[in-house]
Amino acid sequence: MEKLQVSVVMPAYNCAKTIAQAIDSVFAQEVSLELIVVNDCSREDLDGVMAQYMDDPRLVYVKNEKNLGAAASRNKGVSLAKGRYVAFLDSDDYWVPGKLEKQLQALESTGAVLCCTARELMTPEGELTGRVIPVKQKITYRDLLLQNSIGCSSVLILADVAKAHPMHHEDSHEDYIMWLEVLGKHGFACGINEPLLKYRLTTTGKSGNKLKAAKMTFKVYRYMGFGLLKSCLCFISYALHGVLKYAISYFHK
Repeated sequence: MEKLQVSVVMPAYNCAKTIAQAIDSVFAQEVSLELIVVNDCSREDLDGVMAQYMDDPRLVYVKNEKNLGAAASRNKGVSLAKGRYVAFLDSDDYWVPGKLEKQLQALESTGAVLCCTARELMTPEGELTGRVIPVKQKITYRDLLLQNSIGCSSVLILADVAKAHPMHHEDSHEDYIMWLEVLGKHGFACGINEPLLKYRLTTTGKSGNKLKAAKMTFKVYRYMGFGLLKSCLCFISYALHGVLKYAISYFHK
């Protein structure tokens, strides 16, 4: 029996219009995988959408008894993962073919425990914008303090590492905290500067409200145990890099 390479974890909440595209992009990957979809008490008819995939042996479909939020739902998926690696994908984003294969090769060649990719932005309606957020080939802990350049839906990480660093503090950017903890212990992540992730912009998610997102980023530094001065310095860098990041994306059109 072929050894399972990747467990893809997908929290799902009120995403009936977008999740099929996300799932199809996972099953188009040419690696041995399972897809763990965690229904976080969605109010939409998610079961109706999922019915078309239930005969696929690669699908693991679980339901939360109460709404837990994205972080706890991802943690639940990670706890069920049987693959050597865990990949995260939100139900309103999608991957291009070959994404996981390229990341597996990058992890093997660099010795990193985490790999991320560049991402192309799309509108809330799913129209690609041509705007690309790039990533460095090597991302250190110091790099990550200056800005969170790791897109959650682009991440492929060793399963043992993901299980050792669950997401927490959902009132902040829980994924950012996870990446900081992982790189603080393991040193660096590798990046593939190709838009292998198509990332949906939204006005309702955490990143949609820039002021709210900024406040949550400041909380990240405080949750990491940083003093007020260090938190302020990191936040100033985050704000400057945030402006630069979206300015650069226009030049990738």
